[in-house]
Amino acid sequence: MLQKLFENRLYAFAVVLVVIIAAASAVFSSTFPTFNNFSQILLNLSTDTIVAVGMMLLLISGTFDLSVGSTVAFVGCFTSYLMFFFHVPVPLAILLGMLCASVIGLVNGYLIAYQGINPMIQTLAMMGIIRGGALMVSGSGIQGLPYWFNVIGQSKLLGIQMPVWYMLLTVGVFSFLLNKTIFFRRYYYIGNNEKAADLSGIRVKRMKMYGFILSSLLAGAAGILLTSRLGAALPTMGRGLELKVITAVILGGASLSGGIGKMPGALLGALFMGVIGNIMVISRVSGYWQDIILGLILIAILWLDKFLQKKYEV
Repeated sequence: MLQKLFENRLYAFAVVLVVIIAAASAVFSSTFPTFNNFSQILLNLSTDTIVAVGMMLLLISGTFDLSVGSTVAFVGCFTSYLMFFFHVPVPLAILLGMLCASVIGLVNGYLIAYQGINPMIQTLAMMGIIRGGALMVSGSGIQGLPYWFNVIGQSKLLGIQMPVWYMLLTVGVFSFLLNKTIFFRRYYYIGNNEKAADLSGIRVKRMKMYGFILSSLLAGAAGILLTSRLGAALPTMGRGLELKVITAVILGGASLSGGIGKMPGALLGALFMGVIGNIMVISRVSGYWQDIILGLILIAILWLDKFLQKKYEV
């Protein structure tokens, strides 16, 4: 039965999520099942999901990036710094911010794929470096950003905030690419057996480096979107995001051993984290306990992932 559940892990998880939403709707009938509340949940998880898409790609190839949260902060702060202090036009500032994101991914990818540095050590070091960079360029924060920059994250379409549409577009595009293109399908082969993929002619090191660049670009886009939505750049943006995103992606069907995972799973995992967080807020659970509970969820999911790998040798 567990094997069958694992094979349909994404669907089983969707059922669990529906049950949790139904239970929360029954318990908190006046506050939880409302359009405004669900809109706020989707808005809050929009940037997390965009980052989770990049993390899903990395986990499928058997690696991960702990610097994504700091990349969110740095790109948002650096872009704001250019617009506020140097009056750089909005499109050019965004372009330069995304260029910084690609350089961060390039450095991570090159050192991990070509120089063999452990992904945890490399991305942990990068996390500290660019978090410090965000503090240097923004100080305690930057406010008073241009109107046309704030419009990107604060406008609405059909009554729904634009970051939610960007999130759905990102999941849709990368879901298509991962399912229908040979280039992105290679990440499954790399995650399943890196040596076999190399022997079959796939340029594993180059593909891994591309994966880190794509992940950083998505984190950078999320940073710009979050800054635009808030109307301010804060160096604390994205703090702890890497653990939330990894938890969401593994919840959504990925594995630390690589080779499995689908993009809708990233959305589903992020939605689960968003719903749990919203329920804790409505229940007035203190912030300390929220962190503890999210940490316990991550440990439980990692244990389940390891257990299923050993039991069924997936």
